[in-house]
Amino acid sequence: MRMRVRESFDKDWLFHKGDIPVQTAVKAGMTGGVTDCKKNGQGEWLLIAYADKEKDADEGSIEWQPVTLPHDWVVEGQFVNDPTIGSRPASHGYLPTGIGCYLKSFDIPEEDLGKKITLHFDGVMKKATVWVNGHLLGTNQSGYSSFYYDLTPMLRYGDEGRNVVFVKADAEEYEGWWYEGGGIYRHVWLQRTGRLHIAHHGVNITIPTVTDTEAETVVRTVIHNEEFSKQACELITRLLNPDGVIVAEERRKVDIERYGHLEVEQRLQVSHPKRWSPEKPNLYTALTELRKDGQILDLLETPFGIRTIEFTADIGFLLNGKPYRIKGTCNHQDFAGVGVALPDRLIEYKIKLLKEMGCNAYRSAHHPPTPELLDICDRLGMLVMDENRKLDSSPEGLAQLKNLVCRDRNHPSVILWGLENEEILEGTPTGARILRELAETVRRLDPSRPVLAAMNHGWTDGEYSEQVDIVGYNYGQRVIGYRGTDRPGQYLTDKERYPERLMICSESTSSTTTRGIYEDDPIRGYCSSYETSMPVWACSHEKSWQDLLAYPFLTGIFVWTGFDYRGEPTPHAWPCVTSHFGIMDLCGFPKDAYYYYKSVWTDEPTIHLMPHWNWPGKDGQMIPVRICTNAEQVELILNGRSLGVREAATASYLDWDVPYEKGSLYAAAYSNGRRIAETAIVTSGPPNRIELVPDRDSMNADGVDVLVLRASVVDAQGCIVPTADHEIEFHVAGAGKLIGVGNGNPSSHESDKGTIRRAFNGRCLAIVQSTGEEGVVAVTASATGLLKGSCKWSAVTIIRR
Repeated sequence: MRMRVRESFDKDWLFHKGDIPVQTAVKAGMTGGVTDCKKNGQGEWLLIAYADKEKDADEGSIEWQPVTLPHDWVVEGQFVNDPTIGSRPASHGYLPTGIGCYLKSFDIPEEDLGKKITLHFDGVMKKATVWVNGHLLGTNQSGYSSFYYDLTPMLRYGDEGRNVVFVKADAEEYEGWWYEGGGIYRHVWLQRTGRLHIAHHGVNITIPTVTDTEAETVVRTVIHNEEFSKQACELITRLLNPDGVIVAEERRKVDIERYGHLEVEQRLQVSHPKRWSPEKPNLYTALTELRKDGQILDLLETPFGIRTIEFTADIGFLLNGKPYRIKGTCNHQDFAGVGVALPDRLIEYKIKLLKEMGCNAYRSAHHPPTPELLDICDRLGMLVMDENRKLDSSPEGLAQLKNLVCRDRNHPSVILWGLENEEILEGTPTGARILRELAETVRRLDPSRPVLAAMNHGWTDGEYSEQVDIVGYNYGQRVIGYRGTDRPGQYLTDKERYPERLMICSESTSSTTTRGIYEDDPIRGYCSSYETSMPVWACSHEKSWQDLLAYPFLTGIFVWTGFDYRGEPTPHAWPCVTSHFGIMDLCGFPKDAYYYYKSVWTDEPTIHLMPHWNWPGKDGQMIPVRICTNAEQVELILNGRSLGVREAATASYLDWDVPYEKGSLYAAAYSNGRRIAETAIVTSGPPNRIELVPDRDSMNADGVDVLVLRASVVDAQGCIVPTADHEIEFHVAGAGKLIGVGNGNPSSHESDKGTIRRAFNGRCLAIVQSTGEEGVVAVTASATGLLKGSCKWSAVTIIRR
C-alpha cells in the first residue's frame, strides 16, 4: 500500500552563519574539490557538497550549531547605526543580513525505493539554493514563495548510505523595505507518494452555485502517472461536512498514459450547506482517493468552505448575499522574540488578538503568507487579501504568481488576490501591460475571486486601473498632488469620474503612535498616542473609519497596520528601529487605538480612557483625556466628583480637559438609560512586584508549541505602573525553554534572544516553547527591587489520530 505521507522536516538541522563556497562542476578523481563537514556531536564526516577547497578553510574551521526550524538568524544579531542598510534609514531595522548555510542528514529506508519523494519548503529568505547528496537541485529567488524539489533519483536508500541536504540562504538582497529576516524561516516537509499520485496542488475546489438548500461543488483533480506504463485507476472524491459526516461521493475510473497527467472534473451536490464566515467558520473536507485493484495508492485531505462573495459599486462587499463591512488590517510577518520565524501557535495568537479587537480581514502585506496562516484564518474565521509580491510578468514572476494561486485557491478565507502594491510603474502603459498579464494569469487559474491592485498614484489612469476587477486605494483620503485637509478624498473624486468602479481602501491610516506615550519625543523616537506625529500621507484612525461609514462604496479598510514591525520607524530614525504604525505593538500589547477599533468594530459594550493617571508635578494642570465608547452617553468622575455627562457621537472620540489630581478617574457608559460599561485609570503606587500572565494554562509537549507570557510591573494593589522600566530577567525550568523576549519599545536595541528585557511603560513579554517532554513548565521573572513573579503550567501531549 503506497499511501501519501507528509512529515515534518524541521528538526535536527545544523546552521552555519556565513558563506560556504560551492563548486558546481566536478569530475571523478577531483578529491581536492570535496569538503567533508563534521556533524556536531556524532563524530562522523558527511559529504555535503562539492566545495572549493582553495576558497574554503579546512574542515575543522566550519562551525555548525544545531537548530530547529523555523529559524531566523538575522534577529539574533546586534543593531547597528548604518543608514546604508535597506532602501531608507532603518528600513530594515538596522539588523545586518548576509548568508547562512543549513545542513541536515537523514535516512531513507530501502522499502521507499520506487516511491516518489519530494522536499517542500514553505519559505526561505531570500535566495535559496538547495543541494542533495551533492546534486544541485535549484535556486528559488523569492523569500516568500513556497517551492519543492523531487529527490527521488538522487537519494540513497537503505544500506546505500545517509542522505544530506544542504541549503544556502542568501539574504543580502532584499525584496521589501521592511524587516525580512534570513534563513529557513518557514516549515520544511518531506513527502512520500506512489509514482501514480495526485499532483502537487492538484485539487481545485470551486462552488459555482450556492442556495440555502444546495451547493454545487466542483472538484478538479490532476493525477500524475510517473510509472513506466499506462495505468488504470479509480478516483474517489468524498465530501465531509463540518461534523465529519460524508455528505457526497463520486467515483470515476480513468486511464492515464505512461508519464502522463490527467485532470478529472467531478460535480457533487451538498444539501443544506453550512456556510463559512468569520463569525461561523464552517469547514468541509474533500477526501480525494486514488485506488488500483482495490488498493489505496494516494489519499489527500483538502479543507474548504462553502460561501459566496460579491463586490458591488454601490454598497460594497457582500458575503453570503448580505452586505458585510471589511474591517481589516495590513500585517507584515514578524513578531517580538522570534523575528520572522513564527511557530504556528504564535501566528494563531496574533490572529486571535486581531479578532478580539473586531478585525475580520487580514492583508498579507506585501507578500504571500505562510500556508499555516491561511489554515488558521480558515479555522478561526478571518478574511484574507492574499498578496503577490511584485508587479513582474517575467517567467520567474509569473511562476511565483501561479504557485501562489494554485497553493491558496481552496482556502475560503481568501477573498482577494492582490497583484501589486505601490509599484513605480503604476499608471504607465508598460505597467498596464504587465498588470494585464498578471490579472489574466490569475483569472485563468481562479475565476472565483477578483483581482486587485493596491495603488497610491495610478488611480486616475483608466488603462491601468481597468486591468483589475477592484481598484485599491492606499491613503485615498488624499487628493493627488494636494496635501491639504479641506478637499474631498481621491476616492470621492474618482467615484464621480468612474461611477461603476469597484473600490476598496486597501491601505489606510498610517497613524504613528507609541504604546503608553502621550507626548512626542523625537530624541527617544516616540510618538504621542494623541496622533500628533502622523506622516503627511496619513490620517487618524477616527477619520479612516468615519469615511467608510459615510461612503459604503469604499467596501472596507485595511488599516496600516495591525501590529508594529521592525524597520520603517517613520517619522524617526536612529535610535528608533521599529515602526509606530501598529494598533498593537510588536509584542501584541494594545495601544489606545485598539480600543477605538473595538468600540466601532464590535457590539461588545466598550469604554476606554487615556492617558494613564501618573503625572507627578502636574497637580492642577489640565490633562487632555480622550474617551472612546460605543455607548450613547458617558459620565466622567474624578475622585468621586462628577465632571458631567456627555453625548457620544458615532465612531468619534470624546475629549475632556481634566485638572490633574492623583487618585482615580472613572468613566461610566450608558445606553437606553442603563450603564453598559465602565472603566477607571488610577494613580499607581510605587512598583512592588512582577505579574506574569500566560495566554493559556497548558501547552502541547510536541517540541513546537509555545506559551506567551505577559509580564507587568504592578504596585501593591495590583495596578500596573505605567512608567516602570525595570530590567526583568526570565528563568524557565522543566518542560519548556525560553525562545524570545520583547517589550514593544520602538527604540530598544536589546537582544530578542536574551533572558533579560527591560519593561517598557510597565510591560514586557516572554515566549516559552515546549522541549518535547511531558511535565511542568515553571517560569520565574525577577527584577532588582521587585518581588518575583512566577507561574507554572502542565505540558500535555495531544495525540493526533
